[in-house]
Amino acid sequence: MALVRSQSRMKILLISTYELGRQPFGLASPTAWLRARGHFVSCLDLTRQSLDEEKVLSADLISFYVPMHTATRLAARLIPKIRELNPRAHLCFYGLYAPVNEEYLRSLGVGTILGGEFEEGLASLASRLQHGAVNGDGSLKQQEPVISLARQKFLVPDRAGMLEPAKYTRVVIPGGEHRVAGSTEASRGCKHLCRHCPIVPVYNGVFRVVEREVVLEDILQQVAAGARHITFGDPDFFNGPGHAISIVEAMHHEFPEISYDVTIKVEHLRKHDALLQKLRDTGCLFVTSAVESVDDAVLEKFDKGHTRADFLAVVARFRELGMTLLPTFVPFTPWTTLEGYTDLLDVLAEQGLSENVAPIQLAIRLLIPAGSRLLELPEVRAMVGPFDPEALVFPWKHEDARVDALAREISQLVQRGDGLKLSRTEIFGHIRRAAHAAAGNRAPNGVAHSALKIAPVPYLDEPWYCCAEPMDVQFVSIGKAKETVAKADQFV
Repeated sequence: MALVRSQSRMKILLISTYELGRQPFGLASPTAWLRARGHFVSCLDLTRQSLDEEKVLSADLISFYVPMHTATRLAARLIPKIRELNPRAHLCFYGLYAPVNEEYLRSLGVGTILGGEFEEGLASLASRLQHGAVNGDGSLKQQEPVISLARQKFLVPDRAGMLEPAKYTRVVIPGGEHRVAGSTEASRGCKHLCRHCPIVPVYNGVFRVVEREVVLEDILQQVAAGARHITFGDPDFFNGPGHAISIVEAMHHEFPEISYDVTIKVEHLRKHDALLQKLRDTGCLFVTSAVESVDDAVLEKFDKGHTRADFLAVVARFRELGMTLLPTFVPFTPWTTLEGYTDLLDVLAEQGLSENVAPIQLAIRLLIPAGSRLLELPEVRAMVGPFDPEALVFPWKHEDARVDALAREISQLVQRGDGLKLSRTEIFGHIRRAAHAAAGNRAPNGVAHSALKIAPVPYLDEPWYCCAEPMDVQFVSIGKAKETVAKADQFV
């Protein structure tokens, strides 16, 4: 049994395989905790960097950050290569998708699984390793909680040694400006229990705030590094509206030229309507909202807490305030019909939203991962196949084969349009015509039958999604994640 040698400084390698095109907060935050305890920490973001074999060879602890399904599958594929290079290193997976896939990850040789508030757990693990308490194959029983919802006193994320913000996603501004974007988190978890959301199995309605001073200091260091826009990665920025508004007011006072974006659910946009103007006036360029569907029956299955009418009311309110709403969707579900899909596209056309929706959002097919609340529904349990540990999902097929065929066609149209550098509106037009053809309808004339002017909108140049996946795409089919898949393939 190979023990980790006791030493004055642990060598720790933190790896991110995908975090939405952002400089990974999930590396920077634990780095601060570990360096504060005297450990030597290196970070690798495999969406922008190659696997550094020297860092792997020298590491005592190698930890993968897995906040998403995509990130977890990519990281799991790297384990054999990591083990081949450094069989003595202790392996850890941390983030949302670690605890729900604990059994599978442990079968691959992962010694420690950390979910929820993971920084304290990583620090504890490093301390035990430093004193030679854990063997390299991870067989000793884990002492840290697999899921911790303890209230932590956060440290300012340590981004030293990470790639500069200019290497990451940028905000595209109408008119052609590409603005360097940083990112941070003002809170974690969520108060809500949407059935399809991957946050729920870990946080179960709990959310935790990051101290205001910590968030502002993190923004300050990214602005100093060249960021001119900040993405708040909170699952829902209005889980704690008072906390959120105090942060953007202070940021705007200090950096009035810096813009930002946030993610807020439709339910909160309705409930906290009085705060929308405050967002606009403090530099909010756009709000992303997980609308998911315009079919009230599907929204009820998802337990989303809003209706089609709520969504349309928010669209109207944003138009009135001169704000930009970027809706996201999960259009292909077990309950989707051809008529329902064309209805979604018609609504977007009527509302003049073809530029507001990233085309990949119209190709998303529902994922049902381990721990999903969707499994509470008897109809879902009866429909899904056995859990596929390598795919990390309960597979399902639509009862109407035409719907799955359309999902494949839309995914191909999106990839083709992306490759040809077509505009969002041009791709939307192709999608809408294909959908109406599949439903046996006459192809619509033009992109929209609306009097509303279709105007360009600001958006991040790396499309993303969090709890669903394009049909027939093994991982992510867009942007830098393509390169990550290629790199992973080189190592397997």
